[in-house]
Amino acid sequence: MTTISENPTAPATPATTEATGLIGFIPVHIARALTLGGGALTVASCFLAWTWTARFPGDLTVYGYPGGLQLQVLVAGLLTTLFALSSYGIKGTRWLTPAGADGAVKLAALAAFATAWYTVAAISIQLGGPVNLEPGGAVVAVATLLALVGALALPFERPATHPADPEDSGWDQFKHRASNGLTSFKAAFGTTGTPRRLPPLPTPVEILIIAGVLAVALGVFTYGIGTEYDELFIGFLITAGFGFAAVNKSGLLQQATQLTGKHQNLTIAGAFIAAALFPFTQTDDQYATLGVYILIFATVALGLNIVVGLAGLLDLGYVAFLGVGAYAAALVSGAPTSPFGVHLPFWAAILVGAAASLVFGVLIGAPTLRLRGDYLAIVTLGFGEIFRIAVMNTDGTSGPDITNGSNGIASIPNLDFFGFDFGAEHTIAGFTIGRFANYFFLMLLIMAVVVLVFRRSGDSRIGRAWVAIREDETAALAMGINGFRVKLIAFALGAALAGLAGTVQAHVTYTVTPEQYLFAGPIPPNSAFLLAAVVLGGMGTMSGPLVGAALLFLIPNKLQFMGEYQLFAFGLALVLIMRFRPEGIIPNRRNQLEFHEKDETPATLAKAGA
Repeated sequence: MTTISENPTAPATPATTEATGLIGFIPVHIARALTLGGGALTVASCFLAWTWTARFPGDLTVYGYPGGLQLQVLVAGLLTTLFALSSYGIKGTRWLTPAGADGAVKLAALAAFATAWYTVAAISIQLGGPVNLEPGGAVVAVATLLALVGALALPFERPATHPADPEDSGWDQFKHRASNGLTSFKAAFGTTGTPRRLPPLPTPVEILIIAGVLAVALGVFTYGIGTEYDELFIGFLITAGFGFAAVNKSGLLQQATQLTGKHQNLTIAGAFIAAALFPFTQTDDQYATLGVYILIFATVALGLNIVVGLAGLLDLGYVAFLGVGAYAAALVSGAPTSPFGVHLPFWAAILVGAAASLVFGVLIGAPTLRLRGDYLAIVTLGFGEIFRIAVMNTDGTSGPDITNGSNGIASIPNLDFFGFDFGAEHTIAGFTIGRFANYFFLMLLIMAVVVLVFRRSGDSRIGRAWVAIREDETAALAMGINGFRVKLIAFALGAALAGLAGTVQAHVTYTVTPEQYLFAGPIPPNSAFLLAAVVLGGMGTMSGPLVGAALLFLIPNKLQFMGEYQLFAFGLALVLIMRFRPEGIIPNRRNQLEFHEKDETPATLAKAGA
């Protein structure tokens, strides 16, 4: 007979406590007043001088005109103030927090505090101490601190936790208490209720709201890509990260998702129009260069999303298909280093590049797609390395003279499409459009084609077969799906889309070399970055890989000042994002439920492909 002894001092039920804040000694009414007053004072301090000298980037010496990092603190302060007003239930502000105000206030106050104190610290370090701060710098530091203290004192419903067992060791009790503390800390930033759904609105009003959301997105992207110095970009990352989290906690993002899901085709068309306006917001071709490379990277990532996100095939050598398309187009585009001496028109070269990648996709996929899981990943990784080594050896010495070896194919001419020279400047409606802006518009058209293919294939019968194989291949085969055929179609289609982007990449970079198509490296696109863009953005969705690719290309480009610590900081950021949002930035319905099956069902879920 087995006897079970119980500790009479350990409660059998979880302990519950009354609603208090993380800082429990401040009364609620004083905490709300501190938050509102701190937010308003933060806004006012942004119109004061923060330092006496213009040696700090951004010239923070001007009164009445915020500049540089002051603008970012101003935005965070405005968010804090508006959410704090909404927490009082003031008429005209309650629409700002359909999911509750307290969680949004805390994150907005944290955004203002982190950005302001980062700025104060940067000024002190660069200029030789806090003595270089003007009164405005001290005011913003105190104001953001008061707002954060008040926000953290706002009450929240603490989750039920089990006390530590007195019979456990000291280390086990410490781990238990730390786990309970982390659970309570996460609950402090949670939402207080289910987001209110938008009431029925007239269609023109809904369209105007969608246009406003897209305009804000274009403005944020344009500001981020145009940050002129390192301190400004780091401040942008802090403000944008916490600010986005605050807007998400308020419930506004869920309501925007509700509208964009209702007018999906209109939203996609509006997004492309907003992207097309980007070159017109720039005074030169500098940032259009980043824009066209981001589009190339995003287009390839969306093609990989068909293979990984929809069909569930882990491909670690996908960048090789980009290289096949680039080399194929370079060989037939009239480059002087091409051994073929052929100069096909652009429409023919782009077909050659896509067809070559498609053929290679079929040739590689046919013998390998009968493998599953890690074995398939190893084979695709080998294919990526075989491609790179093969193009290095076809130099006329180690093999036939086709790719010019490690020197690659250089001096690829600019595209000329029906008399339109992509390498020359053109004037459109009084705006001068440079070379990279021309290729930006071309890549935008190609991305529209890729998006159309992704949407139509994802919603088709073959798309549903891909999802079935991704979830359970054995069950899919038992239901009569031809697994090999379906996977081969996904592999070939993804390869063709990558080759399509590769044809433009060859003309944008003037040169294709084997070193551009590595498995991993500090400069995207490479296979590791492409896979990270799909996973980070959200597998199986249309907009997820586009957002992930933009972030993964822009952030390393802006973090070059960190030198050898760049990849460390970048990898740490990815680990944190995957820890706290494993389903990706824009998840689909299934992934969001799978990763949060113990939590409450999300009120608004992103539709796959929306």
